Amino acid sequence: MSEQRDRILEHACELFLAQGADGFSMRRLARSLGVTAPALYKHYESREQLLQDVLVQAYQRFAQYLYRGLAGGTPLERLSLASEGYLDFALENPRLYGFMFADPDTLGMARQAPEVEALGCAIGQFWHDRVRECMDEGLLRPGDPEDVSVTLWGHAHGLLILFLRGRLLREGAPLDRDGFRRFFEASGRRMLEGVGTPALLEILDGRPEAAMGGVER
Repeated sequence: MSEQRDRILEHACELFLAQGADGFSMRRLARSLGVTAPALYKHYESREQLLQDVLVQAYQRFAQYLYRGLAGGTPLERLSLASEGYLDFALENPRLYGFMFADPDTLGMARQAPEVEALGCAIGQFWHDRVRECMDEGLLRPGDPEDVSVTLWGHAHGLLILFLRGRLLREGAPLDRDGFRRFFEASGRRMLEGVGTPALLEILDGRPEAAMGGVER
């Protein structure tokens, strides 16, 4: 990828973070770059093509957070680190997180590009593998790793969307980030108590700070 194209994508990501999908336009991006709109169209034929590349960048950044889990020395540590990376990405990049899971029609796209679909599949497989190795270790009850990983992901994603939209309230006010993190970890533990084996529950009982998908390091 050329240096100029890299610069365009960097500015596009920043513009999207600042303005969201509704405020993202080729004209505004051209202004932020200090070029004319026709000059920008030499690199991207359409807003849709550019947004697809922003989406690729978002998934790649997301994957970097998740793949921190590979530094773990055990299946449970890998699941724990990956889960923390997931939460950190969503809280540090809320607009990109929402963008990644927005319907293509909402973003003005006909469909997701094959590269985006491939990245999504790779991330899904990464989660299935983390769950599978915890099952093999005897920490999660036997079952279909894909079904269990989707269940855990659906729980985490649902809580995050509710929080990012200000729908999780305590005493009539939305939770702040620290409060949500504590709630997220406690709720994740309740999920794990449902799918975990006695071996996992013994670990969780010894480490009350256990989060969704893992334990305190």
